[in-house]
Amino acid sequence: MKIITLDEVDSTHKYLKSYLKENPDTKKLCIFTQKQTNGEGSRGNSWAGKEGNLFFSFVLAKEFLVDDLPLQSASIYFSYLLKKCLKEMGSALWLKWPNDFYINDKKIGGTITNYSKNSFICGIGINLIEVDRDYGFLDININKIDLLHNYFKKLDEKISWKQIFSEYKIEYKLSLKYKATISGKKMSLEKSELNSDGSISINNNKVFSLR
Repeated sequence: MKIITLDEVDSTHKYLKSYLKENPDTKKLCIFTQKQTNGEGSRGNSWAGKEGNLFFSFVLAKEFLVDDLPLQSASIYFSYLLKKCLKEMGSALWLKWPNDFYINDKKIGGTITNYSKNSFICGIGINLIEVDRDYGFLDININKIDLLHNYFKKLDEKISWKQIFSEYKIEYKLSLKYKATISGKKMSLEKSELNSDGSISINNNKVFSLR
């Protein structure tokens, strides 16, 4: 995975999308920045971009991913692989359905994933330092570039969705005491059920995680 490093950008996700318009044949590329001024979060929200935190976005063609991955659960897959990397480094970070990184009971980051023209565009932000009292930050010290290389090496391993899901479904119980935004409304996950394709069943509806 080629990594382009920027000193500052409004949003790695927006930058990557613009880059792909000019270079539509790009199948593997990461945009990494030291400072992000207007990060793109889920549902059009912004994500605080304090310098010193981790911000990157990457494009990956579907052909480089495992065959059993449900496309609409790619956000879980990408997020959980990063969680695995950080766990191997000693972090207690966990993944709240569908795309939020938590330390204990505080959100420290998240993932946004889009699918277009047989490729995924994934943006990830994680607080490495304190932003404000409403958010937490990573519980270990990391080298950001080393983490990126480890993460993309993990992606290259092509770990099956079946294996990732077998681990994630155990962790899912931590999500049950929280809420998620579904159809524009905050809904408790307490009575939700996780399905094998990464979707959840809640209030007689099936909801996927791609966002």
